[in-house]
Amino acid sequence: MRHRIRTAKLGRTGEHRNAMLANMVCSLIEKKKIVTTLAKAKAARVVAEKMVTLGKKGTLHHRRLAAARLRAPQRKFFHGTNTPKGKSSGANAVKGKDLRDKWRKEHDVVHILFDEIAPLFQDRMGGYTRIIKIAGARKGDAAQMAILMWVDESVEKKVKASPSTATKPEPAQDKAEEPAETPETAEASATVEESPAEEPAENPEADATAEDAGESKDEK
Repeated sequence: MRHRIRTAKLGRTGEHRNAMLANMVCSLIEKKKIVTTLAKAKAARVVAEKMVTLGKKGTLHHRRLAAARLRAPQRKFFHGTNTPKGKSSGANAVKGKDLRDKWRKEHDVVHILFDEIAPLFQDRMGGYTRIIKIAGARKGDAAQMAILMWVDESVEKKVKASPSTATKPEPAQDKAEEPAETPETAEASATVEESPAEEPAENPEADATAEDAGESKDEK
């Protein structure tokens, strides 16, 4: 019985499966996202996250481990096979150095992994990839499709910062408006508050005059 064995076979032998996952991770490193079935995306995510862990260490030994797992060709085996026709010789010939630099930037997966992708996740402890399910099923075998892509931390930081920045300016504007109105409204509010107190003060005087007038009539 297969106790404690969680490897997804994906209907392939071990050698075929390792080669397929290596090609998928290489495509993920080059194109930043790939579309595949959900089962293959989950299996490739494990390999991709381990490669980023090697890339964060950054030593020569870990570069060789990543190149062996991804089955990436070394630079010394590059022979300029992408040379455009008609430009291999003459005045318009493309230099071999330019071809090697272009290949290194676009297709050297180990260089892209260690020098471009791994530095972006230096402060992240894990979870470097994201799987997004695609609605519907693939025609033919009705397989669930998904997108495997790298986590974009810049977008996540903007989403996390947007709620806090949206709520902070409102109290700041209220505080800025309040002191501008207080000097002018202080006197008006004071007069409004004092006016009701003056009305009852006038009534006793009127009562006093009325009582004096009544007493004078009685004396007469």
